[in-house]
Amino acid sequence: MSSACPHDPFKDARTAKGVLPLRSNDEPILAILRYRDVRNAAKDWRTFSSDAPFRVPIPSEESVRSVRQLPIEADPPEHGDYRKLVEPTFRRPTQPEFIRKVEALVNSLLEEAAAKSSVEIVREFALPLQSRALTYLLNMPESEADVWIGWGVHVFHDGPGGAEKGANLDAYIRRKLQESTTGAGDDFFSELTRASYRGRPLTEDEMVGFANLTFAGGRDTIIHTVSHIIGYMAEHPEALAALRDDPKLVMSATEEFVRVVTPLTHIGRKCPVATVVEGETVEADQRIALCWASANFDETVFDAPEEVRLDRRPNPHIGFGSGVHSCIGAAHARLIIRSLLKNLAERVEAITILEQQPHIEVKKEYQRQVAYDALTVRIHRRAASA
Repeated sequence: MSSACPHDPFKDARTAKGVLPLRSNDEPILAILRYRDVRNAAKDWRTFSSDAPFRVPIPSEESVRSVRQLPIEADPPEHGDYRKLVEPTFRRPTQPEFIRKVEALVNSLLEEAAAKSSVEIVREFALPLQSRALTYLLNMPESEADVWIGWGVHVFHDGPGGAEKGANLDAYIRRKLQESTTGAGDDFFSELTRASYRGRPLTEDEMVGFANLTFAGGRDTIIHTVSHIIGYMAEHPEALAALRDDPKLVMSATEEFVRVVTPLTHIGRKCPVATVVEGETVEADQRIALCWASANFDETVFDAPEEVRLDRRPNPHIGFGSGVHSCIGAAHARLIIRSLLKNLAERVEAITILEQQPHIEVKKEYQRQVAYDALTVRIHRRAASA
């Protein structure tokens, strides 16, 4: 790959052809690379369908779960009807009280980290942050985060035994649903047991499908983004100073880090009938990949895309997807990132990297750096907050 940017191994193929043939578990998958093509395909659910249980993630997940994830593995109008059932939960991060809780959580974790001589960011900071913030979103006791932290960075793919991890997640969800059968609580599981889809209660598998996506979908993505930000601020103290001097940059910097990291490289869609994409034939029932990571570095849309520009505007990135299936948890993820940047600027003077192990997504067709598998740092408090 001739691209100099470790986050953009798709540059040559994007420029020359606009697509890149991939193979996942011996399945041919054509990756769509250009920004406008990716956005157009994301909107065209009739040609590129999400009604493909287990096959929206790449690689597919038949071996690690027994239910289709909802609402992501459904097309309109079913998708919209399913999505409406959980939208109230995912709007909570817009509420002032919720925002204060997340900001206080970030502050507390940063203070704990700064009090130590060193902290491993991925598992000792980002993972607890993601898990504890999720308890707020789901209206569950914060102590429940201890269970979730034990699952690791990814609920299926953190180490070997993906099928066993998937079975453990399934058992956990079904147990929580059983505990909530009265529907009297205000937690996420109780809300699922009370939900009605087109005039009928949700089936147990439908409820499990919602919860499965909730625990799997926004986990490693947030963790990778958080660890990338910490690593970047350590290597670029001028960025930390810029945020400190101009707090208004937090909003645009949040979007820029989502663009640059794009923690979900691509997502799958199934072609119900044979179709042609950039001269390449995709047979019926074969998949294509919407390559968010390539689209977010498209130089016809983003000036100097390999540069991190905290003040980049406009920034029409698609790090949270595009079209009807755009990430339902985007507001929650944005709040965590904003709160992290705000607290770093206010409370941290500098960050020193002690050890690092980049997370490299290694495929036959490309290698892409996505944050870290491990990142040990020393966090230096600002004198004013010591």
